[in-house]
Formats: sequence, structure tokens, C-alpha cells
Amino acid sequence: MMIKYLLNNGYQPVIYKKGEVVYEPDAQPRAVYFIVSGEIRMVTVNDDGKEFIQGIFKSNQYFGEPALLVNKPYLAYTIATKDTEIIPVYKEAFFKLLETDRNFSTELIKTLSNRLFYKSMMLEELANEQAEHRIRTLIAYLLKNLEKGAVMDVTRQQLADMSGLRVETVIRLVKKLAAQKELKLLKGKIIKI
Repeated sequence: MMIKYLLNNGYQPVIYKKGEVVYEPDAQPRAVYFIVSGEIRMVTVNDDGKEFIQGIFKSNQYFGEPALLVNKPYLAYTIATKDTEIIPVYKEAFFKLLETDRNFSTELIKTLSNRLFYKSMMLEELANEQAEHRIRTLIAYLLKNLEKGAVMDVTRQQLADMSGLRVETVIRLVKKLAAQKELKLLKGKIIKI
């Protein structure tokens, strides 16, 4: 709904090619980014160059608003995982949207609350030493809003990057959970049962 509104009100989309960075850590926030099509992954990178996925954003979602709202530098990289079309809504226009569109303001509060809940859940899981518990909780969270029979559109590598585990560990645990009938696999994809 917001994408249609933005396009109808003269906001111009920008194309980011696969692998292109939208913003980097320590950059000052200038906009909130609404995704028309494509996908963005938000990652932090440790000293060894290992990525930890903070979030994956897809069509009709947006990112970058926390830093803009509190006027603090970005903490992560945002990288296009495929060619992606984004509408940047710059600071002044974004705050005007919040003031004039109550439905959007309410939706933003819900979005931020869901993200805070996810971060809290993941922090608790990362403190848990049991890899199987981490993966079980993460998969349950990612599947919770999907319909029965829907495919979870997250790769094993992304699960590893989200959980702080090695991809080999994730593969082994996903197969184990499928064998225990806690989830279903179809051509390597996780299906909600």
C-alpha cells in the first residue's frame, strides 16, 4: 500500500544491482528505503569477515528507519541480494508521512515492535549454547506467519548467518528436524507443516 502511495505521489525508485551496498555502518541516516521489488540483506561483519544477518527485507517492506528516527549512524551494511528497486523517502518527507498518515504511523510502531521482539529472541538464542535449540526457534519464528504448505524463502547459509552457526551444522540440524517430522523438506526447501 505504501509503495503504491509513494509511486502515485511522485517518489522515484532507484535500482540497486545485486551486491550493491545501499548504506554502510557509520553512515549518517538520510532516508527510509521502501522496496518495490527485490531483496536486501542487513548484515554486520566481524573482524574475520564473517557476516551475521540482522534482517532480510523484501518487496513491500522498508528498512533504515531506526537510525533515522533517533538520528544515529547506521550499524550495519545493507546489500542487494538481487537486483532491487527501492524508493528512498528522505528524512523530512518521512517525518511528514508519520505526521499526516496515522495508519502508516501505527504500522511503523508494529513493524518496530516485531523487529525488537525478533532481536530480543535472537539475543536469547545466541546466548543458548545448544545449536539445535537455536535453529528450531529461528525456523519456528520464520515460519509462524506463513500458510500451511508455504515455502520458507531462506537458505541454509542465511540460517547459519542469522544463528551464528556453521552452514554444515544448520544442514545437519534441518535434516534431523525433518526426520523428526518437525518440518518438511521439498527439494531442499523448508515447508511449513
